Amino acid sequence: MTSAKRTPAELLSSWVVARSSPAATDWFLGQIERLKGSHSEKDIYLALGYATRKLGKGDLELKPEERAAAATVRPYWDPSDWSIDQAARIAFVLAGHARDGKTFKARLETLFNTADVWELIAFYRGLPLYPDAGEHVARAREGTRSAMQPIFEAVAYRNPYPMEQFDENAWNHMVLKALFIGSKLAPILGLEERANPRLARMLCDYAHERWAAQRPVSPELWRCVGPHADTAAVQDLARVLATGTTLERQAAVLALSAQRHPDADRHLRTVPDLSDAVRAGKITWIDIAHG
Repeated sequence: MTSAKRTPAELLSSWVVARSSPAATDWFLGQIERLKGSHSEKDIYLALGYATRKLGKGDLELKPEERAAAATVRPYWDPSDWSIDQAARIAFVLAGHARDGKTFKARLETLFNTADVWELIAFYRGLPLYPDAGEHVARAREGTRSAMQPIFEAVAYRNPYPMEQFDENAWNHMVLKALFIGSKLAPILGLEERANPRLARMLCDYAHERWAAQRPVSPELWRCVGPHADTAAVQDLARVLATGTTLERQAAVLALSAQRHPDADRHLRTVPDLSDAVRAGKITWIDIAHG
């Protein structure tokens, strides 16, 4: 069977097996087979509860070909930072999938409501793999409202679900929340595709609040402003260009280079070296995130 024909559940199972001892593999595959034919809630709770004890919390550490296989069976799926027990837990959830979407959603909600933090992270990371994707938007939004950064990032990071399923309001508040709690923006999929004028204005307002309180503004903020910068936003970027740190000035040039406001070129001409570096691809938003 080629990777192109495999399901996400089959890939998850293959990764767990490849990284487990013979005894752990026997236990894991036995749970998968039991859950495929089981209607008992007890069976899935036992499987989930013993996952860490039986399989450990080691990182999957996917090989390049395994990451490519993931993106083939489910576009934009990137489980490169998953652990073995998280992969097993999602495999268990999918193995117990009932044909009735409402039944699956009800079971999943019960699992969320009774999960510990480590399980919550796994369940939120599994969002792009669940059937009837639109049924889980409210649950995903609940994750982005979490005060716990690891749970927020389980929804927001390397996860195509928000990009594909969130409306503009939910998307905008997720991006703003990332900045508010100190999370990077770079791991969020769809930043360019989902950028919008309302988000640009929200972020500029947030920057002004930070400036007024004499607090720093993440240079990544301007990534979502540039494509939709109005006159006021361009003035904000000019301020960053004139008074910011090196990293902030680089971000301002990237943002000003991303849109066609008539004043943008005028400001870019004041920093020819930075402008040339951006045009040559020597400064990128990934550089800003890692700076």
